[in-house]
Formats: sequence, C-alpha cells, structure tokens
Amino acid sequence: MRNNRYTRRRFLASSASMLAASALTPACATLGKRRSATDRVTLGKTGIKMSRLGIGLGSNGGNVQRNLGQEGFNRLVRDAYERGVRYLDCAQSYRTFEWLAGAIKDLPRDQLFIMSKIGGNPEKPDEVIDRHLKTFQTDYIDCVLLHCAVTPTWPQERARLMEAIDKAQAQGKIRAKGISCHSLPALRVAAASDWVEVNLVRVNPQAVNTDSEVMKWNAPGTTIEPVVEQIKIMHQNGHGVIGMKLIGEGAFTDPEDREKAIRFAMSMPEIDAATIGFKNAAEIDEAIERMNRALA
Repeated sequence: MRNNRYTRRRFLASSASMLAASALTPACATLGKRRSATDRVTLGKTGIKMSRLGIGLGSNGGNVQRNLGQEGFNRLVRDAYERGVRYLDCAQSYRTFEWLAGAIKDLPRDQLFIMSKIGGNPEKPDEVIDRHLKTFQTDYIDCVLLHCAVTPTWPQERARLMEAIDKAQAQGKIRAKGISCHSLPALRVAAASDWVEVNLVRVNPQAVNTDSEVMKWNAPGTTIEPVVEQIKIMHQNGHGVIGMKLIGEGAFTDPEDREKAIRFAMSMPEIDAATIGFKNAAEIDEAIERMNRALA
C-alpha cells in the first residue's frame, strides 16, 4: 500500500518549492506583460497615474468636439472612458470647457486624470483657478498648465499666474503643474525649468504643426530633431512629458502618416503619455489599435 504520510521533511521541501514559485511569478508576469494604450502610467516624478492615451477636447480650439453638441460630447467622453482612456485634456479657451462636468458626471473621479490650461497672465489668477474647480464640479485638478507659451521670457511674463498655481497646489486644489509651448525658444526654457513638473509637447516625425524657432506653424525648414532634444532634457530633469499634435492636429488624413506618427512617439521612452483629439468612437478605436501595435 502506498505511504501517504506527509512527513516534516516533505512538508519543508514542498513549502520551499511553493515559496520559490511564488517569488518568481510576479517577475515572470511582468516580463510577459504587453504594453498598451490604456495602461496606467506614472507621469514623470509627480507620482500621478494616468492612462497612456488621452482624449483631447480642444481640436481646432474645441470646435471639432463642440460640433457634436453636449449630448454627443458626453457620449464621446464616455466612449473613451469605457475603452480605458482616463486622461481628459481640456483648457479654459476651448469651447468645450463648460461641458466637461456633464460628461464626467457619475464617473469615478479618482479614476480620471483631468488636465486643464490657463492662458496669459490673468489679473486675478486665484479666481480663474477656482472657476475651473466650479466649472468642472471637482475638488481638485490633476494638472494645470500655462497655456501656449511663445517667448523665452514666459517665467517673467506669467509670474503672477505661476505664484497662484503654486498656492493652489499647496492647498490641494492642483496636483501637478507645467506648461505647453508653441515655439522652440519657449520650449528650451521649459525643459530646463525647476518650476515645471509636466510638459505638453507637440511632436510628430513629419514636424507638422510642431515647434520651430519662430511662432509660425509649419515654418520652412522645421524639423522634429530640436524638439526631440528638448524632450530628452525634460526627461533627464524628471519632468513628465506628454505628446500632443501626434497626427498634426488632424492634418494626417493618410492612415500611413498616422501610423508613422504614433509609432514615432511610442518609440520614445521619454514620452509618458499622449493626447489625441477625437470626434467619434471609431477614431478612438483606431488610435488604440495603432498605439497597441506600436507598443508591442
């Protein structure tokens, strides 16, 4: 008859084997995991989690999404959320600004990453920030950016707004702060800035609607290499980096151009996440598919 007695030696040997297996399992699982557009990624050194792909709500100043109407806009945001896109990119100047609260109503706030932007240097920046909270019907904004910096002297020009953002961040109204730039001179200052925690950068290999030495989109001789150089500096300085204008703000009507652009951005380890403007669920699905393919 077979001896089924479980001896102390067998118990210790079995326990050791199981312990070794359990120790190896997480590492193996991590090695085998494929990256995707809807992964929760960490934004630079902020420690904040967000989906790798975000939905831009300001294409052509927000006109693209505004044309959907409030109901269609709400559905677009919900379609993105249901697919795992939890990063929402907005700004005070977008014509969809007042609609965001309705779109995120009943969605779990702690699952969303809401980014907004403030242009210029308002006289009463504290009131502008509070207006964001009231309009979005939220207690905090995950990230607030200085919007559309052009000159290399933006730290001096926007000092009042920067101080107000610092104050709001200390009060817990804002989790992270940063800037979006629209020229290489401004971008260089942003990359080296100790104040900036997050950079929103225009990037695509075709250099369509990306930063140049002058405040002019698609200026003759514009290439993407100087932008890539600044992105690497941002990353070295611990900044979070988010790519925008991946498809040239809708200029890439050829699917091959969209594929090339998304592959380019996803090939850069310095880019944490990217935002793309959509007008329907089919465009969201296409971007997720292309991004997943690029990350494979």
